[in-house]
Amino acid sequence: MSDTESFVNHLLSQMTLEEKIGQLNQHSPGDDFDPELLRQGKVGSIINASGALTGQGFSESVGVEVSNHLQQAALEARLKIPLLFGRDVIHGYRTVFPIPLAQAAAFDPGVAQQAASIAAREASSEGIKWTFAPMLDIARDPRWGRVAEGNGEDPLLGSRLAAAVVRGFQGEDMSQPDKIVACAKHYVGYGAAEGGRDYDNGEISEPTLRDIYLPPFESAVRAGVGTLMSAFIDLNGVPATANRCLLTDVLRGEWGFDGFVVSDWDSVLELVYHGVAEDPAQAAALALHAGVEMDMVSRTYINTLAASVRSGNVPAEEVDEAAHRILRIKQRAGLFENPFTDPQRAARDLLTAESRQLARQFARQSMVLLKNEGNLLPLQGFRRILVAGDFIHARGELFGTWTPNGRSEDVTPLDQALRQVAPKGVELRFEAYTDMALHHAHYVDAVVLLVGEHPGRSGENANVSDLGLPPGQAEFIAAMAALGKPLVLVVFSGRPLAITRPAALAQAVLYAWHPGIEGAAALGEVLFGLQAPGGRLPITFPRTTGQVPIYYNHKNSGRPLGRDNLFATRYVDLLSNPLYPFGYGLTYTTFQYANLHLSADVLRGGLEISAEVTNTGPRSGREVVQLYVRDLVGSLTRPVRELKDFQALELRPGETRRVCFTLTEEMLAFTRADGSKGAEPGKFHVWVASHSQDGLQGEFEIK
Repeated sequence: MSDTESFVNHLLSQMTLEEKIGQLNQHSPGDDFDPELLRQGKVGSIINASGALTGQGFSESVGVEVSNHLQQAALEARLKIPLLFGRDVIHGYRTVFPIPLAQAAAFDPGVAQQAASIAAREASSEGIKWTFAPMLDIARDPRWGRVAEGNGEDPLLGSRLAAAVVRGFQGEDMSQPDKIVACAKHYVGYGAAEGGRDYDNGEISEPTLRDIYLPPFESAVRAGVGTLMSAFIDLNGVPATANRCLLTDVLRGEWGFDGFVVSDWDSVLELVYHGVAEDPAQAAALALHAGVEMDMVSRTYINTLAASVRSGNVPAEEVDEAAHRILRIKQRAGLFENPFTDPQRAARDLLTAESRQLARQFARQSMVLLKNEGNLLPLQGFRRILVAGDFIHARGELFGTWTPNGRSEDVTPLDQALRQVAPKGVELRFEAYTDMALHHAHYVDAVVLLVGEHPGRSGENANVSDLGLPPGQAEFIAAMAALGKPLVLVVFSGRPLAITRPAALAQAVLYAWHPGIEGAAALGEVLFGLQAPGGRLPITFPRTTGQVPIYYNHKNSGRPLGRDNLFATRYVDLLSNPLYPFGYGLTYTTFQYANLHLSADVLRGGLEISAEVTNTGPRSGREVVQLYVRDLVGSLTRPVRELKDFQALELRPGETRRVCFTLTEEMLAFTRADGSKGAEPGKFHVWVASHSQDGLQGEFEIK
């Protein structure tokens, strides 16, 4: 038995039933908070959420002094069990990095890990030891507001980023002062909410659940994540907070997870509203039995479990197991040895030059160049440029959702940032209002329009029924395009927007997402060519809202396009393909793929697949080389393509490099008709490609 298990067992043997249940209670301190609850051992965790409960706007952390004060009160309890302080540190703390969806566009788990490490250092300096991130929900419907918080539509990319962010937050040893406990959320299927409506129900088949939605969570568990959060969703008729099959059989039984699960906000009590529990006591019993160890703020556990145990409705062993798991994580997090935070740390750990530099790099690498007709970007040779739109003075508007510690005053205003990097002799004019902007446009050589969504239009329960640009923007773009000036669209957003007509009117389109604290400076560097955009789409862009859900790894159907287009799966009023496919993105140079080579025709152990990639353009550039596979015949229908690996290359002009991937049978495993998982014999197509609708194609088989 390990030292941690011995310690926890000894502590549990001294605890009363009420003290054990106290560890299961996460409290949100408000004006009515009584610190005496801490001295009585009735609180196991404090959620430091303040006023930013759905991720909108700034809210003060309780701060290191208050955290230490509350911790001291908890240590005055009989058994001196420390509190675990949690807060939503989603894509940065004081240093706000690009939103997670934008981070996924970078296709760079290493940089994502570095960003999470900086966020952990900053948050822990103010007494936070637990974050409710990473969010690992696969999302195929961008109407859902929380698509901004996740990694897009692909399980492989999501799994790579899951492991990277967990390692960034927790490090090799989560007890280190500058590390925090990660929480993989929302387990599971939350991104499948019907109609893109947050909190709504979802239906996911078992094979799709296991092959698409579960892999990022398993990856987080394999990376050692300390906690998971159950989802709000009712999945296939069972609310996630009461789903023992997923929370216990899969999570603990199949994957060996030994951390703990926390409910989402109030979701234990919400089992009553779902209609699977008749009262709070039954809701608590269902959630605890399912495998939810900690109740986030509903007080359902603390109010009902003791009586339920004494009446025999809840086994005492389930309370013991839950308390054991929570204490185990507290011990691993080093809270028993170091419960307090050094008040001097924040002054040296918050918003360092290093963190800002990484934020700028990440923002550049996340921006996706979708169109660049006539190589309009980077902007060169123009003496007078108009920059217009609602974002010209943007500061905090660049943060995106869930940035309660972001401060607008830390951001260089966008107009000022562009002036700082504009070439000497270039005159920039800024105008927010439509009429004046149209007037000034007559007297300039090129126009840059800054359009898109305010952060308040994305995030939790910020769902939209229309993926078009906010009202008035499409008309503004059309009016500006009618003047005939070279036109660049820069789109700020927390989701893929349906920009078919605006993109057709502009000569260049740069998707900047919500790029974070250094987003304005990064944008200036990209527009004027000091740096190149590096992003690729982590999610499919639809032509119109009615095309969703649309995603690259769809099934073929019995009547695919190409077989018989008259009776194919299609719309009569719209092309079936997306506006921009998963994996797509341009940069300021071009690349050519050639000489695909497979090491064998039959996969035995490992198959090497390689191709030559050449930079055929005028400047150095980054290319994300992607490996896709299609299983042509399976016991269940298979996707038309699946991403199996990717590599990012930096190539000089004229440079050629052979990119090599190794494909194994394990990488081809899927949930088969009999419920088992594995690869099946048969033929496969393989592509080395720049995106999901392109590439050099080869073929191999498994015998």
